[in-house]
Amino acid sequence: MTSKNKISSSTFFGARITSIISSSLVLFLLGILVVMSLITKELSSYVKENIGFSVILSDRISESEMNKLEQKINTANYVKSTDVFTKERALKELAEELGEDPKKFMGNVPLMASIDVKLKSDYANNDSIAQIEKELRANKYVREVVYRKDLIQMVNDNMSRIGFVLLTVALVLMLISVVLLNNTIRLHIYSKRFLLRTMKLVGATHGFIRRPFIISNIYNGILAAFIAIGLLSGVLYFLANEIDGLGALISAQSLLISFGVVLILGILLSFLITYFSLTRFLRMKKENLYSI
Repeated sequence: MTSKNKISSSTFFGARITSIISSSLVLFLLGILVVMSLITKELSSYVKENIGFSVILSDRISESEMNKLEQKINTANYVKSTDVFTKERALKELAEELGEDPKKFMGNVPLMASIDVKLKSDYANNDSIAQIEKELRANKYVREVVYRKDLIQMVNDNMSRIGFVLLTVALVLMLISVVLLNNTIRLHIYSKRFLLRTMKLVGATHGFIRRPFIISNIYNGILAAFIAIGLLSGVLYFLANEIDGLGALISAQSLLISFGVVLILGILLSFLITYFSLTRFLRMKKENLYSI
């Protein structure tokens, strides 16, 4: 191999490595965005599903009727879980909180039985709870439905704000990422513009010219995606160990979705950017090749 060929091969290899590294960093950034979106969704569901209300029961209700009512509520499509508090249990928990029997200094304690209801996230809003309250109060044994309207409204408002901010950041970073990836691939094709011109002069069709470039960049995109997935896994593992509770928000399903999105983006963006960049150079006039 001549010295010129060695230099050419070395330059091509260096350009390819640079392209793969740049693409992997861009895909890593996009992967972080996907993970953040999924974590925010999981966090929103977790917070909302810890919102609920208490169904205060009448003194006239028997234990069997209480169990029937609890089973009926538990089968509703809006319920995640229920927990029955009899008078005895309520008194016992109050005594544990106070550190002594409240009957000693309060006499007769007017505690009532209740059923605590945790809602599914889709129903954790004031409008849904108001409708649920109307249905429950139709039962003769339901005395009252107690919930914090202000707290529920605040949680939903804050989740909406977080979602809006995250969406805005995601769109901005997505745009930056695509521009960076576009520039990386276009620079690689730019270095081959005279080769493209030569292939056109000998009669090669646009499809024939595009094929090896597209295949090569798709391979690069796949390799960059796997590098990005490795980086993403390392960062998430580190953060899960450093931040308490974060690991519980990152499910196996979320990881698979994130890795799948990174791989698909690596292939799709490499194909689209390569295709349109090649089309631009193939349609370019000879005199313009020297003025880019």
